[in-house]
Amino acid sequence: MVNQRTRVKFCGITRAEDALFAAKLGVDAIGLVFYSPSPRAVTIDQAKKVMAGLPAFVTTTALFVNPDANDVEDVITQLPVDLLQFHGEESGDFCRQFNRPYIKALAMHQQMDWDALNSEYDDARGWLLDTYKPGVPGGTGETFNWDWLPDSKQVSQPIILAGGLDAGNVKKACQQTGVYGVDVSGGIEVSKGVKSAEKMQQFIKQIIV
Repeated sequence: MVNQRTRVKFCGITRAEDALFAAKLGVDAIGLVFYSPSPRAVTIDQAKKVMAGLPAFVTTTALFVNPDANDVEDVITQLPVDLLQFHGEESGDFCRQFNRPYIKALAMHQQMDWDALNSEYDDARGWLLDTYKPGVPGGTGETFNWDWLPDSKQVSQPIILAGGLDAGNVKKACQQTGVYGVDVSGGIEVSKGVKSAEKMQQFIKQIIV
């Protein structure tokens, strides 16, 4: 049996140097936040600079929270993003109208209706499961109970674990959950939107390969 490699996404990238260092470390994806209330938000012009020097095989992900469809169109027509990430209450029809691969972020709680979610977002490329905190669409810096994660009988899409991950707990998270991928933002920062080369490197070293 071949062991699954845990995929890694560094989210909330705002600087080209952070994106390049992440790529050198071997991350699978970077996340660009197009949600203006976020301290990690970027404009299209900033995103162009971040993406300019990225090598092949690094997936660029555009993150939105309850956006207007025109705002999403502006991003995907001006930037060569590979994947969309919807972090709000967007419907399945909204997510798929752009004809781009997408992942759907969900705020985790103990009583998730996976049958309804699987039906609504049947074409999502994965679930990004984050910590629930009222009024905060992700980026809480807090973990949730990993025992709440669905098993393979409940969902067919890959699971991406987010919420409060850092170099101190990501190895345990991977060992305990066996998730497809992990997503980190605050756990690799020196300040919001500014990544730490040392923390990024420490995080990668802890990933199960």
